Amino acid sequence: MITTEQVRAARALLRWEQKELAEASSVSLASIKRLEIQKGELKAQPRTMAAIRSALEAAGIIFIDSNGNGPGVRLRDPA
Repeated sequence: MITTEQVRAARALLRWEQKELAEASSVSLASIKRLEIQKGELKAQPRTMAAIRSALEAAGIIFIDSNGNGPGVRLRDPA
C-alpha cells in the first residue's frame, strides 16, 4: 500500500510535475491529478497503482512502509 502523500512527496524529491509522472507511468494526467487530491491510501486499480509505484522506483524512490512514524519516501543512494 502506498499513500497519495507518498506519491506527492516522491514527485517533490524527483522535482517532477504531475505530467512527468503520467508520462513515466503511462497513467493519464487526469488520473494522476484525480488520485493526488485524495488523502490517505492510493485508491486506484491495482495495475494503476503498480505503474505509478514502478515509475517512481525506477527513478530512484524507495517507499518506506512504516518506521513507527508512518509511511514515507526517500531517494536511493546514487551509488
